[in-house]
Amino acid sequence: MKTLIDNALIEREMQNLEVTTLEDLSIRQLVSLVKTFEKESGEEFIHFEIGVPGLPASSVGVAAQKRALDEGVASVYPSLEGEKALKEAAAKFIRAIVGADITPAHCIPTVGSMQGTFASLMAVAAIDPKKDTILYLDPGFPVQKTQADVLGIRREAFDIYNFRAERLAPKLEEYLSTGRIAAILYSNPNNPSWMCLTEDELRTIGEIANKYEAVVIEDLAYLTMDFRKEVNPTTGLPSQVSVTPYAKDYILLMSASKIFSYAGERIAVACISPHLFTRKSDNLKVRFGLPSFGNVFIHRLIYTLSSGVSHSAQMAMADMLSEAVEGRYNYREEVREYARRTDRIREILYRHGFHLVYDKDVDEKLGSGFFFTIGYKDMKGGELLFNLLRCGISGIVLSSTGSAYEGVRACSSAIKPHHYDLLDERLAMFEEIVKSKE
Repeated sequence: MKTLIDNALIEREMQNLEVTTLEDLSIRQLVSLVKTFEKESGEEFIHFEIGVPGLPASSVGVAAQKRALDEGVASVYPSLEGEKALKEAAAKFIRAIVGADITPAHCIPTVGSMQGTFASLMAVAAIDPKKDTILYLDPGFPVQKTQADVLGIRREAFDIYNFRAERLAPKLEEYLSTGRIAAILYSNPNNPSWMCLTEDELRTIGEIANKYEAVVIEDLAYLTMDFRKEVNPTTGLPSQVSVTPYAKDYILLMSASKIFSYAGERIAVACISPHLFTRKSDNLKVRFGLPSFGNVFIHRLIYTLSSGVSHSAQMAMADMLSEAVEGRYNYREEVREYARRTDRIREILYRHGFHLVYDKDVDEKLGSGFFFTIGYKDMKGGELLFNLLRCGISGIVLSSTGSAYEGVRACSSAIKPHHYDLLDERLAMFEEIVKSKE
């Protein structure tokens, strides 16, 4: 049976990476693996594995960053708290889009949401020594669990697809009633499934978090990219439901990587609720020498992790947020391209016998966006990815995201016009492989 990539090559490179199964691969390891396959075979891959923005960086941000560099900021250390322009723009943007009343003082720039999550996990796990566990609402971004492992923080998780709507509260109670949950972490829209939590579900999360004094960490990497929802008629801006009206203690992680295609500059903002920012604990004092959460986050964690965030990148994000909230920069129409790509890819996949693993938002049809999840008949995720790799198609195994289901996560960001016909050809090859084994 003709394949693009030989089985022996896949197995050899996995050995070089010191992993035994495809489920064990991190996203970056898989990227390395695929690059090797492309080099040795001379064949271009269909890159579904990594969510790198596939659009040009925001021209608004690029212009602002150049201007800042020309003004000499490269020679000046940025403040730990963040530059005034970005803090004010972030607070205004969050208020307009999410409806949260967060002051500029509580908006802290971070080196991407990766650093924001890392610092958040360190801080929330130190508030109360009895609360030593992070609860992940899976499926999720695998590296956020790796961060907990690196920090030595306990973690629990469940696949939220099985516990939507009225089933969510009892499941959360099951975990939080133990008294060990320091924080609940999830992304919305969800990476990898693209499910979007409803306002009722977010109310449930916030109310139960309040009941047990847990922090909610809401990863908004794909803020307003649920394209089933149009603009708010009152503001004329896109809007997003959030836990913020319901939770006392929360951290919103707002990144420029996807909504502004500004991933390379590693710039995000952690927006901390007023109640959490000023929350004090004896254990924070013992652990970090400061009693209040906000001061620990800035003056212990951001300080020691990176001593602040690139000055010029902050100026870029400040302008992107400001122009967007003033209605002069319609970033959402730019990134809507991902939904169009996903629609075309899905149509090709369906023709070749694939299905969406996560296909519903409660009782609503799942939207199209940056990520989607695919399965093939009853094939296990690792076997599915192995056969796709043989045909020059990459992805990540869903089990690595904490999913309870078999399949592969795919991303539409790297797809170019010529890839649609190529994908059709590669999937025909995949079907031949499957038939040869029957």
